[in-house]
Amino acid sequence: MANHSFFSIVAINVLLLSFIVAGVESIGVCYGMNGNNLPPPNEVIGLYKSYNIGGIRLYAPNEDAFQALRGSNIEVIIDVGIDIGSLASDPSVAFTWVQSNIQPFSQDVNFRYIAVGNELIPGPEAQNIIPAMQNMRNALQSIGLQDKIKVSTSVSTIVLGNSYPPSAGAFSSDAMATLQPIIGFLAGTGAPLLANVHPYFSYIGNLNTVSLDYALFTSPGPVVSDGQLQYQNLFDATVDAIYAALEKVGGNNVAVVVSESGWPSDGGVAATMENAQTYVSNLIRHVGQGTPKRPGNIDAFIFSMFDENMKEPQGTENHFGLFNPDKQPKYPLSF
Repeated sequence: MANHSFFSIVAINVLLLSFIVAGVESIGVCYGMNGNNLPPPNEVIGLYKSYNIGGIRLYAPNEDAFQALRGSNIEVIIDVGIDIGSLASDPSVAFTWVQSNIQPFSQDVNFRYIAVGNELIPGPEAQNIIPAMQNMRNALQSIGLQDKIKVSTSVSTIVLGNSYPPSAGAFSSDAMATLQPIIGFLAGTGAPLLANVHPYFSYIGNLNTVSLDYALFTSPGPVVSDGQLQYQNLFDATVDAIYAALEKVGGNNVAVVVSESGWPSDGGVAATMENAQTYVSNLIRHVGQGTPKRPGNIDAFIFSMFDENMKEPQGTENHFGLFNPDKQPKYPLSF
């Protein structure tokens, strides 16, 4: 891809302003490391600090990142980054993981959520998630952090068997066998469900029925009417479909944290720099409003900090980054 570091210092300041105006508690950025040209973790965390990005998702523990996060108060989602089967079958694996990755940093790193598995439901590993989550929470309880750090799992919207209209949102039969006990666990421990919400993929999978404006937050008026609620963008409709699905299975008090949402700038249909800039800037502006069903603040994490040139298969997923490897913004974000 072309190097877009020619954007002026104005663009950099606009990006900085975007994160500040959105409110640092509501917007974070996912930090994937699947690239061979990325800055070292301490410099990346420095970038988070300099742009006042209030949250980070790490897909595996990284000691250099943890050290750099000390004292920053940046909210952290940390994926376990190890085999879920071993976590499920052996409680000592969870204890060792917590003692190695959480306990040494827990005084001055703001761990919020531990993600036990990313998009594993439905699938062959799904059955291991709930015992792994229980073991992880017991390990946190052993050091007194079970209330401060919540244990969850991250799902994709494939867990929805129905999402239209949003009030009809329901989990698929394939997902339900796994999700029912997980939702009970989340409700009982006060943890949110982590959900990767990608209107881009919903759009390209339904080009005949979903408009680009609806996916990019740029529709001039409501597109979907659902009882008293009006939907002007696909992001809100998807999040509210997840809420509706949760309510149908006893998860009324389970919040949704959007653990990934972004738009690619290359590598696929409608994957352009302009569309990526439009989606991300609108998402940043939008998260403080909440959804029609759940007004208020949405905790959301933009995917992702950098393009990751080693992700397989090669294609769209290599081009979701906000920043170039030289730490310059890939495109300006403005209101």
